[in-house]
Amino acid sequence: MNLSIVIPAFNESESLNELHEWISKVVKRMNIIYEIIIIDDGSSDDSWSEIKKITKKDNKTSAIRFSRNFGKSQALHAGFRISKGNIIITLDADLQDSPNEIPNLYNRIISEKLDIISGWKKRRYDSLIFKNIPSKIFNYAARKASGINLNDFNSGLKVYKKEVVKSIELYGEMHRYIPLLAANRGFTKIGEQIVKHQRRKFGYSKFGFSRFINGLLDLITLIFLKRFGRRPMHFFGLWGIILIFIGLVFSGYIGFDKLFLNKDSRMIAQRPEFYIALATMILGGQLFVAGFLGELINGRHKNSNQYSISESINVNEIIKENKNLEK
Repeated sequence: MNLSIVIPAFNESESLNELHEWISKVVKRMNIIYEIIIIDDGSSDDSWSEIKKITKKDNKTSAIRFSRNFGKSQALHAGFRISKGNIIITLDADLQDSPNEIPNLYNRIISEKLDIISGWKKRRYDSLIFKNIPSKIFNYAARKASGINLNDFNSGLKVYKKEVVKSIELYGEMHRYIPLLAANRGFTKIGEQIVKHQRRKFGYSKFGFSRFINGLLDLITLIFLKRFGRRPMHFFGLWGIILIFIGLVFSGYIGFDKLFLNKDSRMIAQRPEFYIALATMILGGQLFVAGFLGELINGRHKNSNQYSISESINVNEIIKENKNLEK
């Protein structure tokens, strides 16, 4: 199969049918073998009813329904897992990503032999204060921290080689950092393409302040994991040893001072310096233990993706239900 189009959807019942018709019209002109995968991320509106209507009239479309809202990262992971195309394109279900961009993205990733192409919505039609400015701040921080020169990490319109999406694990808000996750796996041929941003036609934006903060926290986590994720002892153990050493040196000085320099001074246990040294050694010991536990957890690591599928349509490779389901 040439192309898989993965669409995560959450409360987008009004736009799904129009989006599907638009995609189908564009892709049929490309004369390739394709599939469309829609993931209903626990919508509370009529999204699933619309999706069922779409799958009845188009056998090239498959769908998955989550039992509740697990987030965009989990929806993308589920779609990636069942995708069969050599090239995978993702776009949001709100009609703000134009399907007309699909042919250019598809042709470019093949002709230039890239691993990823990220869409850049250079001109946006969102709220300046509540989305555009926070997005610029976020992208600047992500660009500087990751070293990947992209202007729009959060763009839902991206194209990937199959090998990229099959090799990464998504959780939290990590869908924003797929280029960084891919680069960590050795897929460093990352391009960017200016794409058209559509005005929102239905519904409202799901982006909010909490998602902005969560995204920055996930970025910090990802940078940390990039350096120390494989061997957490290298970070926690190092600082633990340093603090233990400082505490021992400080304690040794206090003891030497009491025994040889100021024999008539207060008892060691009555001096505040003693408790500072003790606290430093305890903290160092805790960091060392944290590094040890991190190594144990890392060694027993299991798939971190947590979602539960309640229904699926036209999916041959069913994802097991209740897999690591969050309580």
